[in-house]
Amino acid sequence: MAKNYYETLGVDKKATQDEIKAQYRKLVKKYHPDLHPNDESVAAKFKEINEANEVLSDPQKRAAYDYELENPYASAGGAGGFSGG
Repeated sequence: MAKNYYETLGVDKKATQDEIKAQYRKLVKKYHPDLHPNDESVAAKFKEINEANEVLSDPQKRAAYDYELENPYASAGGAGGFSGG
């Protein structure tokens, strides 16, 4: 199953682009690796946040991701590539 990018960012599936952007910025400030040197868990969280934002901030990627969330078996042929890997 794909990672839940909405949970990663802490937003609702119906969140607007502005809400996603605001939450992303808030999380980046909190989890930026420069603020937590040598903390691998923070670096991993920061990477997840960026990955989630990359998908949810692009309308086409978000639409493909939403489709895969709702139809997890429909992407067997690679209809978007958001397998969480």
